[in-house]
Order: sequence, then C-alpha cells, then structure tokens
Amino acid sequence: MIEEPYRWVEAIANRREYIEAQLAPGSPIAALGYGAGILFLTLGQRRQKIFEVYDRIAMGAIGHPGDIERLRMAAIELASTEGFTRSAADVSLRRLVHYSLSPLMKGAFEQVYGAPYLARMLFAEIGERPADDLFLRLEYDGEIATNGATFSQARQDFAVLSGTGQSRELMESFLKAEHRADGSFETALKVALDAWTIGHMTLQASDAKELPGRAVVEKYRQEQLANTGIEAGVLERDASRAIRYRSLSDTELRPLIND
Repeated sequence: MIEEPYRWVEAIANRREYIEAQLAPGSPIAALGYGAGILFLTLGQRRQKIFEVYDRIAMGAIGHPGDIERLRMAAIELASTEGFTRSAADVSLRRLVHYSLSPLMKGAFEQVYGAPYLARMLFAEIGERPADDLFLRLEYDGEIATNGATFSQARQDFAVLSGTGQSRELMESFLKAEHRADGSFETALKVALDAWTIGHMTLQASDAKELPGRAVVEKYRQEQLANTGIEAGVLERDASRAIRYRSLSDTELRPLIND
C-alpha cells in the first residue's frame, strides 16, 4: 500500500513526458493586442489551429486534432449556455477557463487509467480598450497562465503558444522588446510573424538560448512563407459590430507583409 502514491507520481511524470513529446512539434501561435483589436497568427499547411469561441472570445491550439475539437466544442457549448441563460455580456473567459475547462483537463490528466487531452490552448477576450484585453494559456494538465500583472511581472498585451517552454520563452522575450499594444494592424502582423519565426526556429534547434539576429529571422521567415500558408484571425474592438471575430486569408495578408 505504501508504494501506491509513488506509483501514481511516477505514472503522472511518465504521462507528462509523453504529452510534452507529442506537443513539441506543434507550430507556434502568437496573439497580439493592437489598437483596433487582437490578432491571432500561425503558419501551417495541414489543419486549422485558430477558432472563434463566442462573441468576444477566440482561441488557438496545438495538439491532437480530435482532442482540440472536443475541447473547442465544450468551450462553445459552455459559452452558449451561459449566454442563453443570462446574456452574451455575461459570458466571461475567466469563468469559462477557470471553472470549466481547467478542471476538465486536470481531471483527465490525473486519471492515469484514462486518456489525457493532448492539447495546449491559448484564449483571448477582447476588451473596450487594449488595457482590458485578457489572454489565458491553458495547459494539458489544467494549469492556467494569464497576461495579468503579478508581484514578479508586468501586465503583457500579448500571449504565445508553442510546443516547448524554451520556444515560448524566446517568443515572449522578443515580444516584450518589440510589441506595442497601441500599434497598427500592419505592425502587429509583422511582429507576430517574427515572433512565430523565432518560436519555430527554436523548435528546430533545441539548444537555442538567445534571440537570433534580425537577418537570420528574416531569412528563415521568407523560407517558411515560401512553403507554408498564413492562418490568422482578429477579434475587432469595435463594439458596434455584431460579429467581432473575422478570419483572415493568406492572400489577404501577403501584400501587407511586403509593404
């Protein structure tokens, strides 16, 4: 009997190692607040990674497509139920993640005889002002990270998602230096592309510890853009619009990159 807790801890450690290995190749996602909204961006060829959830909320995810879809549908159902029983204005990203999705993912992760969710998710909720925007990252074990200020860090007007912690940290370091929340959409687009490039480069070189030079980033970005498509979406800040979320096509964005 004494060995049982240790076996559970070992099983959890093995499960975490397995999930991290499965998520490691996932194409990074950058979400940046700017003057008129929030931009989600990634590059890829095969499957969709950016979605609308409800009214002022959008999400990006990496992981197994089936698990992402199950979690996306759960988020939509929860938000729709809340909006129907109360009002659309009462649907809150904090309630959605903290009280519903996080416990769901934590429970699945800790039940060692069942399948965990192979997914890492990034949510954003648009506010009336850039200072009111909310970003939440939700891990496969239910852990939540927000962009809010704490005793150890300042509030951030962006969030990123990637397959490894090292890749995510370098993307965040770049955005802390380069991103401006009051900038234009075109500026946010180019900064998001550079952040994605740095994240993807780091996934290919596991020993990377410092930000690469601008020339290296630009060269790698051009190589990737030649072979992959841009997937993007925006949450628009204009409260007069009935639908806040809008998908952006690759052909719509290419001319803006080269300006």
